[in-house]
Amino acid sequence: MDVTVVGSGSWGSAFSRLLQRRGHRVQVLTMTTAEADELNRRHENPHFLPGVALPPEVRFVAMDEAELGASELVVYAVPTQAVRAVARWVGPRRAPGSLQLSLAKGVELGTLERPSQAIREETGDSAAVLSGPNHAEEVARDMPSATVVASADDEVAARLQAAIMCETFRVYTNSDVLGVEFCGAAKNPIAVAVGMSDGLGFGDNSRAALITRSLAEVTRLGLAMGGRFETFAGLAGIGDLIATCTSRHSRNRRAGELLAQGVSPADLEATVGQVVEGVPTARALHDLAARLGLELPVTEQVYAVLEGHSTAAETVQRLMGREAKREHQ
Repeated sequence: MDVTVVGSGSWGSAFSRLLQRRGHRVQVLTMTTAEADELNRRHENPHFLPGVALPPEVRFVAMDEAELGASELVVYAVPTQAVRAVARWVGPRRAPGSLQLSLAKGVELGTLERPSQAIREETGDSAAVLSGPNHAEEVARDMPSATVVASADDEVAARLQAAIMCETFRVYTNSDVLGVEFCGAAKNPIAVAVGMSDGLGFGDNSRAALITRSLAEVTRLGLAMGGRFETFAGLAGIGDLIATCTSRHSRNRRAGELLAQGVSPADLEATVGQVVEGVPTARALHDLAARLGLELPVTEQVYAVLEGHSTAAETVQRLMGREAKREHQ
């Protein structure tokens, strides 16, 4: 299969390596010619995936020099807030009938839409989504991982499952596109909250309580939007939540630690060195919860810190001081 991966960050690079190992012909689109030349010369992405050898068969091409007409699959491996602009660019260039797959995990600010919705609006065709506990640093080193591919079309999901799955990357299919995609977005602000807890020096009890109660609020919001409960109990839900909240690779968890240490929200991404999806997603979920009339205690406290209305230490006091209630409410 001829595949175009749009985005040469950590996940785009790791995913292109995975696809090439499955025998696909892969081109990865970069922002500039200089970046493409450097990656083709080094066969390594030193900023995003240092120490990982990329197959020489993977070709890096600048977007303004790329041809998509022969691509049977277009993969979106860009931050959520860039998906719409990229899809608008891809639309007139992709081959009719080519598959589309989104790797983005977030909610678009303003529209409050999921990445697959933006892709459909801009290209006129649906996109499947891939989400799960899949840190690029581990997938790129062939550590056993599992993920979920979701599509409303079971045949498309099965085709993508067959195209991606290998001995180190197990792929499950799911028809709950909304649930899978929403899980991938909502876990990011929660990881920021866990990072704040860790940064304040709290322990395993605090971390476990945050993850568990956050899963409850994420599930509540997801069900209100039309997702299925079992999705939140699976790889895309609790699986990705655990990985993002506990891993040393997690940019969102690291961002929370930095916030607890006094780093300004405006300086987070520069300090982390990559996009922190939990920042815009917290703001989008704040707006979405208000629209639906739902309470999201943990996410709201992350939002308050990001907006400068609270400190990490104050959020703990607010969460612990909430009124007593039954667990399953």
